[in-house]
Amino acid sequence: MKHYKNLSELHRENGFDPPENPLFSIHQCKGTCSLGDREFTSDFYMIGFKKLKSGVILYGRTKYDHDCGSMMFVKPRQIIEMKNLEFDEDGFLIFIHEDFLNGHPLHQEIKKYHYFDYETNEALHVSPKEEMTIWDLYRKIENEYLNNQDEYSREIILANVDTLLRYAQRFYKRQFINRSEISGKTVSRFIDEMDKYVDNGFLTTKGLPSVHYMAEKLAISAGYLTDVLKQESGKTALEHIHIYLISEAKNRLKSEDRTVSEIAYTLGFDNLSYFTRLFKKEVGMTPVLFKKQSLN
Repeated sequence: MKHYKNLSELHRENGFDPPENPLFSIHQCKGTCSLGDREFTSDFYMIGFKKLKSGVILYGRTKYDHDCGSMMFVKPRQIIEMKNLEFDEDGFLIFIHEDFLNGHPLHQEIKKYHYFDYETNEALHVSPKEEMTIWDLYRKIENEYLNNQDEYSREIILANVDTLLRYAQRFYKRQFINRSEISGKTVSRFIDEMDKYVDNGFLTTKGLPSVHYMAEKLAISAGYLTDVLKQESGKTALEHIHIYLISEAKNRLKSEDRTVSEIAYTLGFDNLSYFTRLFKKEVGMTPVLFKKQSLN
């Protein structure tokens, strides 16, 4: 698999103009645009805007949804593949080497944007008005990038990148709301999958379900699942798993003639102290005390 360590190699191998900066570059796509026809990884953050007319982008195992204007975000060392792309309108690619962020607040800030972990089918779909905002920021970045770069260039470029990422966060929240109205509440689908997991006896055979497992069952990435659930309910995917299991624990503690440790084990908890801490956090008392009160 191809891995790009520097921007000069990426630009050269894909027919782009040489980068103006060894750690930061942009490329505007006019009609066609590809990054090879094979899987690759890189040491860069990539931000892309594109309206595809034909071609395929594969990200993990999912085909890119190209029904309308979309943005995608890729972090260093993620696997991506782009094939035979033809754009309905102009698009752009922004490449940010992770070293370009060293010593800047964005080095930490960028890690809080979960959409860099989303699958390609979870790309950001923007409205015409939102497109104008994105293009305006791109033009500001482009103007600074193509000027003779000086001591202020990096700060100005990163300030606009930071603003672009903040807008993307806002637009994703709008997308979560719009899509949940169309496809049904993710919380309900999540609970249904938890029910199936328990009914199939997987708590005993497989242990506690992971966020990644639940996301796979819902055909979305773990980051997207957590962000959608947070938007819908104010709680993360992991918190929903815990709430479900503690609710199940309360039922079993009341109805089953088994010890707390036995019930914890049947719920997939190998560590009794972890179960106890989690139960007390959710219920306000230990499972032992809860069981005693239930018996009384």
